[in-house]
Amino acid sequence: MKSTEVFFNPLADGYAADPWPHFTVLRNHDPVHKSLIEHYFLFRYDDVSALLRDPTLSVDDDNIDHHDEARLAVFEDAFADVDGDKSMLGLDAPDHTRLRRLVSRAFTPSAVADLRPMVERMVDERLDTFAAMSAHGPFDVVDGLAWPLPFDVISEMLGMPTAETQHVAQWSAAMVKTLDPIISDDEVYAAAEASKKMRAYLGEVIEWKRATPADDLLSALIAVEEDGDRLTPNELRAQVTLLFIAGHETTVNLIGTGIYELLRRPEQAGIWRDDPSLDGNAIDELLRFVSPVQFSRRITLTDITVGQGARMAGVEKGTFVMAGLASANHDPAKWGPTADELDVRREGAAQHVSFGSGSHYCLGASLAKLEAQAAIGRFIRRFPDATVAGEPVWNGRINLRGLEHLPVSL
Repeated sequence: MKSTEVFFNPLADGYAADPWPHFTVLRNHDPVHKSLIEHYFLFRYDDVSALLRDPTLSVDDDNIDHHDEARLAVFEDAFADVDGDKSMLGLDAPDHTRLRRLVSRAFTPSAVADLRPMVERMVDERLDTFAAMSAHGPFDVVDGLAWPLPFDVISEMLGMPTAETQHVAQWSAAMVKTLDPIISDDEVYAAAEASKKMRAYLGEVIEWKRATPADDLLSALIAVEEDGDRLTPNELRAQVTLLFIAGHETTVNLIGTGIYELLRRPEQAGIWRDDPSLDGNAIDELLRFVSPVQFSRRITLTDITVGQGARMAGVEKGTFVMAGLASANHDPAKWGPTADELDVRREGAAQHVSFGSGSHYCLGASLAKLEAQAAIGRFIRRFPDATVAGEPVWNGRINLRGLEHLPVSL
């Protein structure tokens, strides 16, 4: 098969539910792939890992050489009156280094470990509700556990008021669609409107916290100072927005799809259930297997060559290069002939790239793993006979792939 006969089409029928065969074809026939939207996509583990760790690349969209002027015009029009606060996700060093240093103290291993009792309490309360509802038929694991848990955790960590919880979740869902490589004009305008509302709301909350500080993460971020350096109001707002988007959507996908894949493979659920020593490895294997974040972007600052051997390509300065995290996590060259199988005992499972790599490795990785371990581990142990009770509904997102609904019977 010639590479010209292969193209990445995430809008193909069935892609959302099962993208893995698409990645296999691309890994085998065009692993350094120039897409129809002029982005390059990398699909092999070694290529993806090298791209993520390359310090000469950028994550700042200002460095893109926009080939699609019409698409650029839509974004510029939609976001014309939205102040451009940037989170760490879109900043290069030294700005990224500075912000990460100021925020990271809230996500140290000891700080995250201290959250375990709170997270486990929240999970148990949700599971108690499931048990009480079980006599009335199937319930939705996404609505009842995967979706609210990460949102409740980050809200409680930040000390956020609860009155606007539903609105914050809706704004976050609209904004996160801008992370997809393909997005409609209507979704762009909806994301811009959500950004304005989120910005205004967080501005009010931050001012309230300044006046009434408490023992919570938001108060700590307002007060944090190192060598005379502090977060500006715009920086603070941008980082809190990132915590809601990155800290919520991705963990929802991990918990929802993780439970789904285990219920489809009861033997794997049983192996984990009976061996608590697998708690950490099982989550890493689920992160590898379901890949809640499918792609991560980099932007070239000079003309470069990507790929290896006969599968190389020259990429011009200012080009979007997408690292195929999900494809890399299923690459047999890295994971062997069982790459497309779930194995909670897999050696080296933690070498997945679901949290990225290099200087932009996910700051909240430990928190996401704690939430998933508590939610999934406690679910399969409390409800060993649970089964999928209907067709799951996928969220249809290209990048943050996950389930919208998962009906389960106990």
